Amino acid sequence: MKKLLYITVNSKPEELSASKTVGRAFVNRFLETYNDFQVEELDLFETELPRLQYEYFENRNCLVEKESFNKLDKKGQDEVHKIVKLADQFKEADMYVIAAPMWSLSFPAPLKEYIDCILIEGKTVEINKDKIDGLLDDKQRGMVYIQSSGASIPWILKMVMNKGVNYIEDIMKFAGIKRFEELLVDGTGFTEEDKQKAVEKAIQKIDGVIAEVWRP
Repeated sequence: MKKLLYITVNSKPEELSASKTVGRAFVNRFLETYNDFQVEELDLFETELPRLQYEYFENRNCLVEKESFNKLDKKGQDEVHKIVKLADQFKEADMYVIAAPMWSLSFPAPLKEYIDCILIEGKTVEINKDKIDGLLDDKQRGMVYIQSSGASIPWILKMVMNKGVNYIEDIMKFAGIKRFEELLVDGTGFTEEDKQKAVEKAIQKIDGVIAEVWRP
């Protein structure tokens, strides 16, 4: 079975979150379309993400091994194990769905902490003297980034306003994930009616996004 890793980045329960509501609809529709996938879910607001202390690394993005690892206290060893587990979980997936709100023209902090944990030497990137190469181009992979925002952003301002979307696309393509699609839940506004209209509009785009991001 292939694996879809569904990552949510919102402290709200699903029924109150526009991004998670659309995310769930996307995942369900994707599984209806491709029944050879199983889902693994990761809630970044429920996950204790390690702080990347310098003692955990031999050098840039390269985790300690053997003697250096054994010198860490139990907390440090546990945190290194968590980083390895997160990076392995990410690398094992074939399809990724991230659902997050726009915060401060970007995304909630746990998502950046998570990305720092998974960009690890020998797991998702290879670091040489002159360059860094992504390792996630070894098989077909795709990612959909679902972002909710209160405003309806004009297309001419999307490059400026959607900094979170742009960053996620750049970093994932850098790591080797070539197929990337966005699904924006714009205009959630201030009322429940505004939110529902935005959610319904985004859900109508799901089939088109699936067709673009995953072509067997």
